[in-house]
Amino acid sequence: MGPVPGKDEILFLPLGGCSRIGMNMALYGHAGKWLIVDAGVAFMGDEAPGVDSLMADPTFIEERMQDVVGLVVTHAHEDHIGAIHHLWPRLRCPIYASPFASHIIRDRLKEKGAHRAAKVQTFDIGDTLRIGPFRIETIAVTHSIPEPMSLAIRTAAGTVLHTGDWKFDPDPLIGRTTDFAALKRLGDEGLLAMMCDSTNADVPGATGSEADARAGLIAAFAGRPGAIAVTGFASNVARMTAVAEAAAAVGRKVVLVGRSMLRMEKAAQACGYLDHVPDFMDVREASWTPRENLVFLCTGSQGEERAALSRLARNEHRELWLEEGDTVIFSARTIPGNEEVLADIHAHLRGMGVEIVTPADAPVHVSGHPKRDDLARMYGLVRPRFAVPVHGTIGHMEAHARLARSCGVERALVPEDGDILRIAHEGTRVIGRIEPRRLANTGRELIPWIPPVTVDEDMAERVAA
Repeated sequence: MGPVPGKDEILFLPLGGCSRIGMNMALYGHAGKWLIVDAGVAFMGDEAPGVDSLMADPTFIEERMQDVVGLVVTHAHEDHIGAIHHLWPRLRCPIYASPFASHIIRDRLKEKGAHRAAKVQTFDIGDTLRIGPFRIETIAVTHSIPEPMSLAIRTAAGTVLHTGDWKFDPDPLIGRTTDFAALKRLGDEGLLAMMCDSTNADVPGATGSEADARAGLIAAFAGRPGAIAVTGFASNVARMTAVAEAAAAVGRKVVLVGRSMLRMEKAAQACGYLDHVPDFMDVREASWTPRENLVFLCTGSQGEERAALSRLARNEHRELWLEEGDTVIFSARTIPGNEEVLADIHAHLRGMGVEIVTPADAPVHVSGHPKRDDLARMYGLVRPRFAVPVHGTIGHMEAHARLARSCGVERALVPEDGDILRIAHEGTRVIGRIEPRRLANTGRELIPWIPPVTVDEDMAERVAA
């Protein structure tokens, strides 16, 4: 049967996002109803040959669909929306998203032939959504994608803040800045709990601005011979504009390379985020343009085998290429687990005579997530009674919990995927657990995911000895 959320409590159940980076999907229960926040994927590398991505198995919530009031999206990153089109046949509930996220979600649903059946309701950040027993205030924050938001989820049992992914950026290049007044108002009203991003909770200092990355790119472009290739996350439209502006500053034009980059450009154009950016060059035109006039903005910052940078490095692109004297700039951090495949690409590029610039060499990237000073500032604004770190590994979340306690919260709870937390004025605690099963996307079908058996390192050493 499982838990039925009461009127005097909010149940919080992370199906994904609280054991590893990615695959974010959270459930909130109150007064007999359930609300879904995000449904994302985690991308797989060499650890799972033949598997493109993992997502949460929605069986728990599927069995309660008659009590599900909707799915609200915090922003359009793959680790927050990438499972929606796959899971739609099993989660036939209304989807609520901002204009940019709605554009991306509808595009994906159209590929699955579900865009007419699916009900995607678009709202503007700052709107209040009334969904079943939940009254959700959408609050503008900044991140590395257009239109990120935090959700103040108000119920008869109290208010909780689901931050989504965020940072404090005074100059995000596109979109709105953080609504500090709304966050402070939550604190003044009395916030029961905050479910907050933990990605950089173990990193001291404050996160930089997208304007800093733009300045770093302008400096990195200066005096380069040959073509310049920049690789980053396609969803970072602010970085797309920064590359375009940096290219214009040195008399170059940008060509977008990679399907995801073109998809994001289409959504950004539709939402007006590229109105003042120099036009991008067509790939065919770029193929005969002098190389010293070109910037390739490519997918593949994590070494993905089928992404544009990998194809350029292997000389497998039909119209573009890299050669001696060119430069490749990695305008993204390396996601843990991708180090080996990226080292291979770096070695291959250097063997071709291509110079490599990484964030360790020049300030060409800033994170989209809060560091420790930013987290402390957020706690000072919203002053939650309870802290629930999310979005990270257990190590990230435990570091976040220690920081939260130092900021004066009454209690910090560190959940793992599948834990059921009761959040209430009295009796806040873990009240149960479900097994957090996964689905694997092979590119052709979704199949149950069976994790590979790992051998304890100490045991392996003893056996080897």
